[in-house]
Amino acid sequence: MSIRHNRGFELRKVLAGNIRAYRHKKGLSQEAFAEICGLHRTYVGSVERAERNVTLSTLEAFATALGAPVPDLLTRRSLHNGQ
Repeated sequence: MSIRHNRGFELRKVLAGNIRAYRHKKGLSQEAFAEICGLHRTYVGSVERAERNVTLSTLEAFATALGAPVPDLLTRRSLHNGQ
């Protein structure tokens, strides 16, 4: 795996984990979250498994639906540690 590909995968994993954590914190199922975002449930699932790259407009839709700033979704952190 190339360094460039690996970096992209790591960022997708960060995004996936943050989306899942925020979604759980809001008590939303993937299906409910996808509906709020105007996306299909299977697409949201593939993003949460770090299988897909997202567009900036999709990232913005996720952030809006979760009430989170875009940079927070792209920053490695633990929501369970009070952040």
